[in-house]
Amino acid sequence: MPRGPADLRADQGPRRAAGGGAGLKAGPLARGIAAVVLDFDGLIVDTETPIFEAWLGAYRRRGCSVGLDEWQHALGTHGGFDPLDHLDTLLGGALDREAVLAEVKAATATGCDGQPLLPGVEGLLRDAKALRLGRAVASSSSCGWVNGWLERHGIRDLLDVVVARDDVRNVKPDPELFLLAASRLGVEPGACVVFEDSPNGMRAALAAGMRCVAVPNALTRPLARPDVDLVVDSLAERPLGSILEALSVPGGSPTPRGRR
Repeated sequence: MPRGPADLRADQGPRRAAGGGAGLKAGPLARGIAAVVLDFDGLIVDTETPIFEAWLGAYRRRGCSVGLDEWQHALGTHGGFDPLDHLDTLLGGALDREAVLAEVKAATATGCDGQPLLPGVEGLLRDAKALRLGRAVASSSSCGWVNGWLERHGIRDLLDVVVARDDVRNVKPDPELFLLAASRLGVEPGACVVFEDSPNGMRAALAAGMRCVAVPNALTRPLARPDVDLVVDSLAERPLGSILEALSVPGGSPTPRGRR
């Protein structure tokens, strides 16, 4: 999908494991949790809706349509669905591709420009930092897109690691992004909790052997999702400590998957 701000790639080399501090009471570490890993698009900032609406407008102006049945394959991944090729096919190969891309890029920039952090994002990261948990973002978008928005919203410094499609060969639903995030955090995959809005991202988290909290948004809520560990309507719905408690039972074993 078309992306935005110029490449602001940050240093993403190996980091000190961020979950090893002393003084944690009833801490996540005692329950085998050492890090949180967040998706970006649709989880930290709702860029997914403006991007979809930009393409939907381009289709409609040409007498065509695109729905979630097709678009879901573009959510949380890269290259799963190519709206430009699809539109060109619908128009019998007569599409002015450069004009459409320029149109969609402008509409995307306008639509994303005023998007705030989604509720609960900053609070979750600050809570994780206070608990001395590792904090990462793992996204199928480009490093420039992700870091640009993180810097713009003033939360890049709350993260230890950012990994994006530039860093891997395979994006979600492949687990490579999440496994790389865990490696750079210096923690085991099974000690990570992933927060995801898209089914592709949830599948990637589960394939990586991580616990997964689904946080569906307006665009992804209607989509079928895998059997994750927990579902919340918003990151502001409950504090991080409550989420981590829900994911574990005494002794550190995960509770059975499903909504709690």
